[in-house]
Amino acid sequence: MYRFSGPAGQLLESEKAVVGDILKEWKLEKGALAAKVNGEELDLDVEVSCDASVEPITSDTEEGLEILRHSTAHLLAQAATRLFPGAVVAIGPVIKDGFYYDIEFKEPISETDLPAFEKEMRRIVKRGIPLKRQRVSREEAIELFKERKDPYKVEILEGIDDDSVNLYWQEEYVDLCRGPHVPNTRVLQNFKLLSVAGAYWRGDENNIMLTRIYGTAFATKEELEAYVTRMEEAKKRDHRKIGRELGLFSLHKEGPGFPFFHPKGMVVINTLIDFWSKVHRKNGYDQIRTPLILNRDLWIQSGHWDHYRENMYFTEIDDQPYAIKPMNCPGGILVYKSDLHSYRDLPLRLGELGIVHRHEKSGVLHGLMRVRCFTQDDAHHYCTPDQIKDEVSLIMDMVDYIYSEVFGFKFHVELSTRPDNSMGSDEMWELAERSLREVLEERGTNYVLNPGDGAFYGPKIDFHLEDCIGRTWQCGTIQLDFQMPEKFDVTYIGSDGKEHRPAMLHRTILGSIERFLGILIEHYAGAFPFWIAPVQVKILAVGEDHVDYAKDLKALLQDREYRVELDCRDEKLGRKIRDAQMEKVPFMLVVGDRELETDTVSVRDRSEGDKGSMSKEDLLELLKGQFSPL
Repeated sequence: MYRFSGPAGQLLESEKAVVGDILKEWKLEKGALAAKVNGEELDLDVEVSCDASVEPITSDTEEGLEILRHSTAHLLAQAATRLFPGAVVAIGPVIKDGFYYDIEFKEPISETDLPAFEKEMRRIVKRGIPLKRQRVSREEAIELFKERKDPYKVEILEGIDDDSVNLYWQEEYVDLCRGPHVPNTRVLQNFKLLSVAGAYWRGDENNIMLTRIYGTAFATKEELEAYVTRMEEAKKRDHRKIGRELGLFSLHKEGPGFPFFHPKGMVVINTLIDFWSKVHRKNGYDQIRTPLILNRDLWIQSGHWDHYRENMYFTEIDDQPYAIKPMNCPGGILVYKSDLHSYRDLPLRLGELGIVHRHEKSGVLHGLMRVRCFTQDDAHHYCTPDQIKDEVSLIMDMVDYIYSEVFGFKFHVELSTRPDNSMGSDEMWELAERSLREVLEERGTNYVLNPGDGAFYGPKIDFHLEDCIGRTWQCGTIQLDFQMPEKFDVTYIGSDGKEHRPAMLHRTILGSIERFLGILIEHYAGAFPFWIAPVQVKILAVGEDHVDYAKDLKALLQDREYRVELDCRDEKLGRKIRDAQMEKVPFMLVVGDRELETDTVSVRDRSEGDKGSMSKEDLLELLKGQFSPL
């Protein structure tokens, strides 16, 4: 006789029982997609024959939503093989906010085919087809998929060590999967297919290009509709589209992953850099610059050669191996070691806007968000162990100011701990993790623990900012490192006259300057705040007779260091206003006969519309009153 315990203290004794029947006995079966049995996620039709705790997994939980989405990926694959006989499915994992399935089609498909996929998927849903789990040996599974002419599943199976595997059947369709899955397709009501893309099998550019179909699924219709609305808004805000329309940057096949910045884009970047420099000077940083290329020995010493080599570019100089830097920290350490430091010099804060290169596969490149070359908003703090908390607190104050006060972002915090590929002793890791945890708790900062996701040299605090449509972006990070000071023999002279090892904080707030620009473009939909807008004021001359007055006005504003453009085209005023509005210029100044006669300007605000006529003095006061952190 076995004893089963439920989440609210329910008890059941039986010689053996099916998971779903146990939940029914406790009246917990409603909404259950699967169950946790002694913490393991299992299908509802699994038989339990041991003492166990059993609790339902419903769609309103993170685990339930993942099961729902994974099952919907199987639903998509079944529909694809029905609509396109001969289509071969590869893999279909759950991803953030949805799922995808990579499929080999005999003929190309496009997004115009997605409604047909959805129609077939809904037909399958209505029939309530059971998802039946079958446990078979690995060899049996290989033979099955060979018979079904599915080389992708065969390759996966031949690469694993498991003696047995799970198959999931939906009538004629079968898939290889760990599971669990929903009991039947009727549960899969609320889904949407989103897009089609190309994807190399296993991400290898030497392999066949498959068709990747992206989709999402939710527990309720309302959640799905809210997500679709958000994604439609995100499409409108796509930084690649807006960046092209506003003349900020462009992307070219001659340099995949290497964006080209145009004059207006450089205005925004340089303004960001001016702001960065001001904030860092105010907070006691000195700025440095280190070389783009350093020899291989340095990267071996730093640990990047062992832990990051696949993401690096290499070259030779005088027949010696060199690497293009993927990170700034080893070069920054050489700057620190160039001088002898006393405890009186610490904390020492060295900031660097360093250009770094990282090898990214072509399939993951995405505008400014995922590139191969970018400018890292970087800084390194060298401090004594008893200064760690104060330094972390100072950085967090900077994060609060930059994210919240300047850009208006909400953000949340994660603490990431020791990964599997870490360097260093258990004692050092315990000290590092405890130091970060204590400063978060002492500040009263709410945080999410993210086990095993730290850097290979130390734990980290990550800052995830939220944009105006609810998407999150990981930008800032604080990484506490006791390993590199050890590897590079970094020291300072203590008050006792002896050498001591400093702690090292790696820190970024904006992250990649280029990526942060992409985030700002999408957050503001290209309508940048006045202080960072590439063109702050556009003067619209009504006719030829008003051009000289408009030029004088432009000179006046440029003398006050405002960024001004003049539109004196032979076009109707309405067209000029519409064009300036499309360019998202914060202020438009209309200059016509009345303004010429009264020495005034007619002001239009980008968001408020016509603000009426005002004197030049009042105009300057209006512009002076615009927020600027510079």
